[in-house]
Amino acid sequence: MAGPAPRTAARRALIALTVLVAVLGGLLGYSIAWGDGQATPKLGLDLKGGTQIILEPRTNAGQSVSAQQINQARDIIVQRVDANGVSGAEVTTQGDRNIVVSIPEIPTQAVRNAISKSSQMQFRPVLALTSGVPVPTGSASPGPSGSPSPSASPSASPSAGGEAVSPAPSASATNNSAVNDALTATTPSPSASATPSPSASPSPGASANSGTSAPKGPTDLAWITPDVQQAYDALNCSDPKALENIQDVATKPLVTCSDDGATKYILGPVAVSGDKISDASAGYQTNQQGTVTSTVEIALTFNGEGTKQYADISRTMVTLPSPQNQLATVLDSRVIVAPYFQSAIPNGKASITGNFTLDSAKALADQLKFGALPLSFVEQSTVDISPTLGSEQLQFGFVAGLVGLLLVVVYSLFQYRVLGFVTISSIVVAGLLTYLTITVLGWAQNYRLDMAGVTGLIVAIGFTADSFIVYFERVRDELREGRSLASAVETGWNRAKRTVLIADGVNFLAAIVLYLLASSSVRGFAFTLGLTTLIDVLVVFWFTHPLLTLLTRLPFFRDGHRLSGLDPRRLGAKTRTYAGRGRFTPVTPAVRETEGSRA
Repeated sequence: MAGPAPRTAARRALIALTVLVAVLGGLLGYSIAWGDGQATPKLGLDLKGGTQIILEPRTNAGQSVSAQQINQARDIIVQRVDANGVSGAEVTTQGDRNIVVSIPEIPTQAVRNAISKSSQMQFRPVLALTSGVPVPTGSASPGPSGSPSPSASPSASPSAGGEAVSPAPSASATNNSAVNDALTATTPSPSASATPSPSASPSPGASANSGTSAPKGPTDLAWITPDVQQAYDALNCSDPKALENIQDVATKPLVTCSDDGATKYILGPVAVSGDKISDASAGYQTNQQGTVTSTVEIALTFNGEGTKQYADISRTMVTLPSPQNQLATVLDSRVIVAPYFQSAIPNGKASITGNFTLDSAKALADQLKFGALPLSFVEQSTVDISPTLGSEQLQFGFVAGLVGLLLVVVYSLFQYRVLGFVTISSIVVAGLLTYLTITVLGWAQNYRLDMAGVTGLIVAIGFTADSFIVYFERVRDELREGRSLASAVETGWNRAKRTVLIADGVNFLAAIVLYLLASSSVRGFAFTLGLTTLIDVLVVFWFTHPLLTLLTRLPFFRDGHRLSGLDPRRLGAKTRTYAGRGRFTPVTPAVRETEGSRA
């Protein structure tokens, strides 16, 4: 009979399994009641259908598109879509120009932005700025330095554009935190009540471009040529189509608008390009006192070359007057924020704040982290696509799974009699855990089950049954050697668990290799195979062995009933019958030795 210690351990394992099932069930119930979860697993493209978006590269006159650029863009889009939590998406190329993105859902605007936007971040020095509306011709008067001076000066409160204002770090606090190393996010833009005056626009005749000398750096006002000045005066940032045909060349100045259209800028050439960003993360900003604020920021880390470039430009710009001491953060040719420098930043860390929500900041951080698309794309068409397999094939898959499960049940009952119900109950528990896990993953990670994944679940039935067969046969072998049932269960478990772990370990490694190296359709099979392998180990350790340990106390199994599946006579064990007793008692090695000495 099993001792108190094995029975106590068995009860604890069953309690732990019950708690795990309750937690998963609670999460599923919460997702349905208060979230956007559902009671069934989400299905993939081949089983449910979705949305297909065809992207066409947007090029300037005479610009060609290479196959390398298309392939690079496809790889980046795959990473962006995955980072947005869209599982089961397919990204392929169409011909030598277009990219086809198939998504098993109606894409949100964030997903659409991640797919089509180039998201090339640049850091350009501000040469001039004023209100976003065009200035009347002939009414401008230059400032003394030839640069514009807006009528509304920046204040210590949020600007009209809604961009956050963080306090300027002191020189002594610069090295205390990453936030203090960041740019002070104060964007000089007109206040909500300010009316820009004509003097806010520089005059071609008085600006720094009147000389013939070539610009000596990205902050040189000589970049403001008459053509640049004319484009700047004519730009109307309130027009949604004002920047549709903008020419964004890294080595030339840029006339553009703020993201909210409230301010327009003349920017110098790119001082630090977005490909120098090595990491980007989003979160709430921490102030100099170490307190987490409600301001959402994107923390950037530059690589070695970017760190040097950022340090050099910050040392140069910190000595310049406003607005030439501002470094604009430009995303897709629009200014997100244009903070000024109070001190040089030598450690390659910057913080961007603006009118971000936490979700939009995370989406932008992911786009920056994976790199910019080599081309900008526009949506050529968006269509709903029907499932490639459909509900009929899914039903066939379920029928195949049920047939396989039925065969396992019949075999277990034939081979192990009542003990086979332990196998059946273990498979039911494994199926329940698999269902709860996949459904919760559909809510939490947007995981979608495709036909390959269904195949992995069907195959897992056989793998799960193998583990039970290994254990039961080990127990039977111990009974044939003359051990009692309680001893056979524990000794057989100590030997069987190593075999189970080795077999499941091989399956799990195969699943990992398939998932990492195979195509998207095979990855669904690999994922469910790996998941069910882990669940198989958990069920064997927390359910099958503990249940069998407790069953050894029942006379039906302990006394070796002929229908129990553990009958020593049917197994060929060496037994003897004691007079007046209606049960078989195993002949232990000690009994054999005693009887041999008597002979």
